[in-house]
Amino acid sequence: MPLNVELAEIRDFLASHAPFDSLPAAVLESVPPRLSIGYHRRGTVVLAEGSTPVELLVVRSGAVELRDRDGELVERGAAGTCIGGAALATGAPQPVTVHAIEDTLVLACPAELFHQLRERHADFASFFEHRAGRLREAVARQRREGAGAERSVLSSTVGDLVGRAPVSVRADASVLEAARTMSAERISSVLVSDGEVLVGILTDRDLRTRVLAAGVDPESPVSTVMTPDPATTRPAAPALEALLEMVRRNIHHLPVVDDGRPAGVITATDLLRLQQANPVFLVGDIAKAPDVATVAELAARLPWVVVGLVRQGTSAHDAGRVVTTVGDAIEQQVIALAEAGLGAPPVPYAWLTLGSRARFEQALAPDQDHALLLHDDYRSDEHGPWFAELAELVTRGLETVGYPRCRGDKMATNPMWRQPLHTWRGHVARWVGTPSPEAILEASVFFDLRHQYGDPDLTAELVADQRRAARGAPIFLAHLAAAAASHHTPLGFFRGLVVHRSGEHRDTLDVKRGGINTIVEIARLHGLACGSEEVSTLARLEDAVAAGRLSPTLGADLRDAWEFLGHLRLRHQVDRVRVGRPADNWVDPSTLSHFEQRHLRAAFGVIRAAQGGIAQHYPVRELT
Repeated sequence: MPLNVELAEIRDFLASHAPFDSLPAAVLESVPPRLSIGYHRRGTVVLAEGSTPVELLVVRSGAVELRDRDGELVERGAAGTCIGGAALATGAPQPVTVHAIEDTLVLACPAELFHQLRERHADFASFFEHRAGRLREAVARQRREGAGAERSVLSSTVGDLVGRAPVSVRADASVLEAARTMSAERISSVLVSDGEVLVGILTDRDLRTRVLAAGVDPESPVSTVMTPDPATTRPAAPALEALLEMVRRNIHHLPVVDDGRPAGVITATDLLRLQQANPVFLVGDIAKAPDVATVAELAARLPWVVVGLVRQGTSAHDAGRVVTTVGDAIEQQVIALAEAGLGAPPVPYAWLTLGSRARFEQALAPDQDHALLLHDDYRSDEHGPWFAELAELVTRGLETVGYPRCRGDKMATNPMWRQPLHTWRGHVARWVGTPSPEAILEASVFFDLRHQYGDPDLTAELVADQRRAARGAPIFLAHLAAAAASHHTPLGFFRGLVVHRSGEHRDTLDVKRGGINTIVEIARLHGLACGSEEVSTLARLEDAVAAGRLSPTLGADLRDAWEFLGHLRLRHQVDRVRVGRPADNWVDPSTLSHFEQRHLRAAFGVIRAAQGGIAQHYPVRELT
């Protein structure tokens, strides 16, 4: 029988709000007759903390707010807000008090009906699970919906490529014995061990160049011709990282070590077994590019690599590592080409990558962020022109490849970002000691730093100095905290999504500026405060939880919010690439499903909660 007009209006109302919008039409039709209506005057308690709900309340009109036991605002809600559902689902007491802040009508769904809907409809049930669990499921659902049958490139680990147990000889074995072992085992290299410890590797190329060509006696100890203390990798490392290491060192064999013991060897041939579409090959091709024009041609394949990653269901974290690794290969090759044209550097230097690439979190459409760290032997009048030319050649080359110059001029072409070690140390001391707004902005860029090219010892010295300075500077941390807490998420007073109302980005919101970057700043703040040696956002969050700076619950919430927003951005960028439009960070919420909109609001709510908790750890109020 058709519903009467009043019940039909309630059905249509429920159909436009989560989680009822996930119910089949026939089921939704049966709900309104079983509901009752309640009224709460402004200022009255709708549901008290510690009480045991016996029904799910849904705001029909008016507005409510949720406050914790300390009176802190947790959330405000308008029409469609569900009250008491999580407590009703778990049988736990209501965790917060809900007040009516306007005269409010609520629809009351009895517990029996509520539990029936939860048991029979998974999407309805998942809405009332713990927020972190909901976001984590949202991420998984995003990836499932975007995934095809192809295997993710990052599911190919080094361990996947190791096809046999390690073959080794003793360090005192003869070269002849090692060669016979290689021949019998039909392998192109043999590990050299002292007990269970790897001390070297001997390859077929070593036999040609160091034994036969050099006329070495085959009875000589293998230790005299092997490569001692070779570079190694771990079974859990992505194949992509292993290839990058082999390209950097110009080697064809890479020992695999697990818990200090040899576990096998991977070779360039092993890596060739991966699909040609994988970024492994793109990185290898870039490293062999003879000029910037070729690098640019190869880099044009990167957006389509990301398309494949999203289609394969790759996480935002893993996709970011792929894009970063390709970006690293591009930047390193452009630097190498520039240096080859200029000749040997007059003093040692380190090229530093900054920002999202430093954090291994690069997406499409990034600009350039980099700096030059020079040895203290640097003299501006004598050495300055060489490094100024290097900075310009690299920056211009990266621009040719497709990375626009930083609008804030945070690049090595800016003399302020091209300094010797002692000057950078002075900058760090100034930023930390007298943290002006400009200093905080510069520090926010420079404290996300990673070595890219040149002398790694210079970078290590500066990073250690940064870490010591930041951890012992509470006022500096308070300024960072104030900056992180001040960013506005695109979430309205009643948790509606706030979009731009005019201009080029009308009806869209910036998921990077409004969400991802704020989580990055929160993680950086807590990471620096606890002395974390990590630079990536998720690793800093883990360290912050371990140090007690974040609760495990909030740490998990932020991790899941970061992943949800990151994957949403990736999918949006891929959609633009597919239709030939440039990638950006501006998402139109109206193109998202109700499920995605709901979890987008939840992700922004997590960020607000984390911002609200910052003042508990840092003396933000003392700054005003």
